[in-house]
Amino acid sequence: MIAQALLRSTILATSLTVVTATMALAQTPAANNLASRVTTVTDDMLKNPPDGDWLQWRRTYDGWGYSPLDQINKSNVKNLKLVWSWGMTPGGTTQETPLVHDGVMYIQNSTHLIQAINAATGQLLWQYQHRLPEGVLPNGVRNKAIYGDNLYVATRDAHILAINAKTGKLVWDQQVADVKKGWGYTSGPLVANGVLIQGMTNCSNAQPGGCFFSGHDTKTGKELWRVNTIARGDTPEGNSWNGVPVEARYGASAWIAGSYDVEQNLFFAGVGQPYPWPAVLNGLLPKNADAKYTNNALYTDSTLAIDPTSGKLKWYHQYLQNDTLDLDYVYERLILDLPVNGQTRKTVVTTGKLGIIEAIDRTNGEWLWHKETVPQNVVQSIDPKTGAKTINPAVIPQIGQTTFNCPADPGGRAWQATSYSPKTRMLYMPTVEFCSNTVLNPLDPGQVYTGGGLATYNRVPVPNSDGKIGQVRAVKLDDRTDAWMYRQYAPVTTSTLPTGGGLVFVGTLDRKLLAFDDTTGQLLWTSPTFPNSIESFPISYMADGKQYIAVVTNWSSGLGRLKLITPDIALPAHNPHEVYVFAVE
Repeated sequence: MIAQALLRSTILATSLTVVTATMALAQTPAANNLASRVTTVTDDMLKNPPDGDWLQWRRTYDGWGYSPLDQINKSNVKNLKLVWSWGMTPGGTTQETPLVHDGVMYIQNSTHLIQAINAATGQLLWQYQHRLPEGVLPNGVRNKAIYGDNLYVATRDAHILAINAKTGKLVWDQQVADVKKGWGYTSGPLVANGVLIQGMTNCSNAQPGGCFFSGHDTKTGKELWRVNTIARGDTPEGNSWNGVPVEARYGASAWIAGSYDVEQNLFFAGVGQPYPWPAVLNGLLPKNADAKYTNNALYTDSTLAIDPTSGKLKWYHQYLQNDTLDLDYVYERLILDLPVNGQTRKTVVTTGKLGIIEAIDRTNGEWLWHKETVPQNVVQSIDPKTGAKTINPAVIPQIGQTTFNCPADPGGRAWQATSYSPKTRMLYMPTVEFCSNTVLNPLDPGQVYTGGGLATYNRVPVPNSDGKIGQVRAVKLDDRTDAWMYRQYAPVTTSTLPTGGGLVFVGTLDRKLLAFDDTTGQLLWTSPTFPNSIESFPISYMADGKQYIAVVTNWSSGLGRLKLITPDIALPAHNPHEVYVFAVE
C-alpha cells in the first residue's frame, strides 16, 4: 500500500496539469482560514518553541536538530506509514528544510515558489512566486526563518523577502547585492534578538574581497550592519593573506545558517574556504618571505562570534589554516554545556569536512578538544592546547602532480547536519568514507581563476575499506567515546533527526529513510524506496494531535556525486522534488 501511495504521488508530482488543479482546489476560504489563525512568533517563542513546531533550520537556537516529540517511538515506529506527499516544482536542486508553525508547513521550491500547506493533510493554503532573473538557475535555498507574522526567505538572486505567514502576501523585498556581479544566497536567515542575520554566498564568482554576514531590520529589510568574512586592513588578521591584496582575495562563503546564544547575545556561524581552493593558485603558496605576512587566510574555516545587535565581531577561532583541499568548516554550530577536565564548560561544537569533531569555549573562542571520526590523511597532528593542525605536505595539490587525499572534497561529513539529543547526550553524525586522486590543472598564461578547484578529482574508496561508504555515528560528548556506528554501502545523504521517542532518522543515497534506536543503533524501520534520492534535512512536528516525520527528496546533488564510486546505485535523472510525510497509522 505504501509503495502504491509513493508511486501515485510521483505521478502527481510529474503532472503539471494535476498539480495545477490541486493548487486551484486548495485555495478556498476554509483552507486559508488555517493559515490566518497562526500565532505571532515572538522572541520568547524562538527561545522556547512549542514541542510540536519546527520554527528554525535546526529547530532551536542551539542548533541541536532535536525534536522532543515521543508519540512515534521505538515500540511503534514499525507502523510508520506515508500519510501524504506534495509534489514540488521541477528544475534545479533542493536541500529544503520545511518549517512548521501551528499546523502550517512552509516550503520553498527550487523555482522560488513559496507555499503554505496544511501540515496534517497536505492541502495547499497559499503560495507566493518570486521571479528569478533570466540566467539564474532554479536551485533551492536550505532554510527560511519565521518571526512576528512574517516568513523570511533568501533567494538565489541575492534578495531577502518578508512574506506574510498568514496570507502569502509580500511585505517587503530587500535586494542586498547585485546578482549580475555573481552574488546569491544558498542558505536562509536566522532571527536573533529581533535582528535578521543572513550570510552571503557565491563569493568565487562575485566581486573580490569575499563574502559577508549582514544584519537587517525585520520590519523593513534595511541593512543595519555588515561583517566581512575576509579580514582586511593592516592588522595581523588583515595581513594573513600572504600579501595578496584584498581585491584579489576570494571565497570565505557564509553558506550555512548559524546558531544563537541567548545568554550572551552572540551569533555563531561558520565561514568557508579560500577560493580557488589550491593555495598555489590563490596566492597563499609559496609563503611570502616578508615576515609581516602570514598565509592562514582569515577568516576562512573559522567560527565567528558576532553581536547581532551591533554587528561587532567579538572573537573568532580558525580551525584550518590555508585550506587547499576544499575541506571547510562552515557547518552547524551546536551550543552545549559539556564536562571538560572536570569542569562544565560553555562550548560550541562543530565538525568540518575532515570529520574531526571540535569544541571551543563559546565565551572566548578557546580551543578545548577534538575527536576524529572518518579516515583522513590530511592532518598529521593537532596541538593538544591550541588545536593548531600540522598538514601532511604530501596532500597539498601541485600543478602537474597527482596527490592522494582522504577525505575527498565533498567531505567525510558534508552539509548534512549533525544533531544532538539531550536524552542520550549523544551527537549523531552522518559520514562517508572515500578519498581522491587529485590532479591540479595549470592556468593558461595570464589567466585569472576565481572558481573552485580547477582540478580533477578521481574519487575512490578508502584503501582496504570494507566497502561500506555510508555511516551514522553516535558519539557520547561527555567523554568523547563512541556509542555505536551503523555502516552500509550506500552513502548517507540527509542530516540526522533524533527525537524524544528514542529514535534517530536519516536518509540515504539509495532512496530510503531509516530509523534507529538512539541508544543502541539498532535499525528499527526502513521506508519503501523513494522515487528520488533524499538529500535534505528531515523534521518532526505535531498537527491536529498527531506526530509526523517529514523529508524532502532531491535529485542527486551534493553527495550524489559519489555515484561515481557507487555506480550500481541507479538514480533518476531529473525527477521533481517532493515532500513526504509519515505518521503511525
